Amino acid sequence: MSGTTTSPFLAGARAGFAVFLPFSVGLMPWALVMGMAMRSAGFSPVEAMGMNLIVFAGTAQLGTLPLIVAGAPLWLIFFTALALNLRFLIFSAALAPAFHGVGPGARWLSGHLLTDGVFAACVDGLQKADDARWRLGYYLAPSLWSWLLWQTFTLLGIHAAAVVPQSWSLEFMATIALIVLLVPMSRVRPMLVAALVGGGAATLLRDMPLKLGAVVAIVLGIAAGFLAENLEHRRQRR
Repeated sequence: MSGTTTSPFLAGARAGFAVFLPFSVGLMPWALVMGMAMRSAGFSPVEAMGMNLIVFAGTAQLGTLPLIVAGAPLWLIFFTALALNLRFLIFSAALAPAFHGVGPGARWLSGHLLTDGVFAACVDGLQKADDARWRLGYYLAPSLWSWLLWQTFTLLGIHAAAVVPQSWSLEFMATIALIVLLVPMSRVRPMLVAALVGGGAATLLRDMPLKLGAVVAIVLGIAAGFLAENLEHRRQRR
């Protein structure tokens, strides 16, 4: 009797989950901070969870909250969120070859679930694997785990906001989580270029009104990352 064999999808899912698991440690405090921040901004628990489920983009949520509280124009809130999420264009361009052979439904789901941590953990493995089913499992397992953790710990943060003193200033935990993600992503040259250009521009433009310097810096960083990506592809073709 021959033994049962694991399907490529399940094998990829196990491998992807194992690779992503260390990154998920930093996701939990960040989600807690996000939940408390939304409650501090005046959101009801239902409004906070509604935003969390629909937007599912921690950086954009955290970046637009001060504008919402300040009563900023809707166009500014919209373009700030758009600028904060532009990095996903680079992420998508880097991951696109890994989704050859994957149906449109799975692609739409994968696009919604894409996060910084999943990209940082899985980009190398996705680019090296040949089986489309293995790649899909490798991507979806950590993505769904990330989504579940984010929703669960944000909900905990929403309810913890009533008992945790604001004087604790836990916002720094979100910054630390982003720094932890930046280190592995910087191994990819376009990401490193984008980080250096964006970080430098944000420092130089920090005195712009309405914090628009951060938005401009993000756009410049994304543009630099795309340029580096194109130059790298041209170099590989020669």
